[in-house]
Amino acid sequence: MSFTQVARSCGRFAAALSTVRIASAVAQTQSRMMHRVAVPAISTMLSQDNRGRWQTQSVRSYSAKPPLSLKLINERVLLVLKLYDKIDPSKLNVNSHFINDLGLDSLDHVEVIMAMEDEFGFEIPDSDAEKLLKPADIIKYVADKEDVYE
Repeated sequence: MSFTQVARSCGRFAAALSTVRIASAVAQTQSRMMHRVAVPAISTMLSQDNRGRWQTQSVRSYSAKPPLSLKLINERVLLVLKLYDKIDPSKLNVNSHFINDLGLDSLDHVEVIMAMEDEFGFEIPDSDAEKLLKPADIIKYVADKEDVYE
């Protein structure tokens, strides 16, 4: 397929897309949501082979997590802990001990670790979870796991 053929087909595709109208705002919202759910992120890459011919290749794009920093990790950990109903936000700081300072028991500690797993999207093994007794420990653990160094 030559470059001009690709350009023509792209032009036709763009013209066809511009003529399509969605009648109501509700249908438009539903169509946007369906696009996010049903359509994979596949695009076409145009490249030239070693003989000088143009060719297209389908490329799948994967989304990545937003970049993390120590400040962002710190804010997210403290927010999750402040939203936990058994922790008094006035007593909470980065160096508060869950059991000694905040009065949590072992079951509460497990629930905090599970909340951190949900927040950051990875599992924390029980052997590591036993060592995470302060928010500072959790921040350091997440930063090490996600390769965040500042």
